[in-house]
Amino acid sequence: MPMTGRERLAAALDHRQPDRVPVDFNGTGVTGMHVKCVIRLREHYGLERRPVKVHEPFQMLGWIDEDLQEALGIDVEGVYGPETLFGFPNEDWTPWRMDDGTEVLVSRHFRTTRDGNGDTLIHPRGNLAAPPSGRMPRRGHFFDAIIRQEPLDEARLDPADNLEEFGPVTEAALDHFDRESRRAAATGRGVIAGFGGTGLGDIALVPGPGLERPKGIRDIEEWYVSTLTRRPYIHAVFEGQTEIALRNLEKIHARVGDRVQAVFLCGTDFGTQTSTFCSAAAFRELYMPYYRRINDWIHRHTPWKTFKHSCGAVRPLIPSFIESGFDILNPVQTSAAGMDPAGLKADFGRDLVFWGGGVDTQRTLAFGTPEDVRGEVLRRCEILGRDSGFVFNAIHNVQADVPTANIAAMFAALDEHNGRG
Repeated sequence: MPMTGRERLAAALDHRQPDRVPVDFNGTGVTGMHVKCVIRLREHYGLERRPVKVHEPFQMLGWIDEDLQEALGIDVEGVYGPETLFGFPNEDWTPWRMDDGTEVLVSRHFRTTRDGNGDTLIHPRGNLAAPPSGRMPRRGHFFDAIIRQEPLDEARLDPADNLEEFGPVTEAALDHFDRESRRAAATGRGVIAGFGGTGLGDIALVPGPGLERPKGIRDIEEWYVSTLTRRPYIHAVFEGQTEIALRNLEKIHARVGDRVQAVFLCGTDFGTQTSTFCSAAAFRELYMPYYRRINDWIHRHTPWKTFKHSCGAVRPLIPSFIESGFDILNPVQTSAAGMDPAGLKADFGRDLVFWGGGVDTQRTLAFGTPEDVRGEVLRRCEILGRDSGFVFNAIHNVQADVPTANIAAMFAALDEHNGRG
């Protein structure tokens, strides 16, 4: 009997060999596809033509419905939080047309205006009276955060201002996670959840895109400078965030239990294309104490495996990620310096599950031929899938302009490797 997706993911997370490489393209906000890709794939596979839901509006990720998940052989189901990055719930889906005429479905709280350049501006919590917090350039594909930091008064800086978006989990949110984890588990797929609140210094969150009028240090450049020049302030923010997160995780675990197999903890990027953002010593002093507290609590009290996302050339930091307690590394950016997949597997494959790295999205998937894609997917599955500890995904989300033929070639190669063809 073939394994279920849940069994397949469990085997990979435990470094046991599954019957085939598990596949994720719907589980998290960093392992999905742009809504335009999902629309084109539905057409490619001859599925019913209908508008696709934009479940993650910041990056305009499209929800992959059951029929397409079946066609693609997806093994992982995602549990998302009750609010989007812009602070509103996904509910009461309504049509919305992108600049090129593509019609999608968005939450009724997805409220936008236009500026003089024709750019689309999105407003936090759907409040058009609040300053916009995201901008999609005219004919663009996704939103960039708008920096809305007030002038800083050094004497009045208060770490509590950077904790405004974090707080006790509500009963409504607990009900949401209970309901969504039951839905996800009922599919028979593996389950990964993002509960929020644990992304220390995640630069997508620093500007406060879900806050109507954010306070504190909200400028991206100022935040990075502050990790050096205002380190006690950053420690105070991380300490407060960790205390809140631990209290919330206890309540969440009481509701979702072992229906969840992996949890997305952190999307903070520590790498550029050629180097790390900070030294290993700085990581260990500023970030590691808080990551270890969160990971240690999860490993003591739950069966969940913990998922660390970081783009870039992070090989020098991987030993510190492992010591911090992370079980999973994503997106495995093999195009960055020092991130050769064979070397990563040899050196860290016993300690980490590689969730991603299946095909280079910067070059091969976007600009190669279908045959280029096929060859790279087969090689990566052979390297990273050896002795298990591998969940197939591209290197970050599949972007809007990637040729459909290349995406289809990626899944065909997976079927070839997995014997589903």
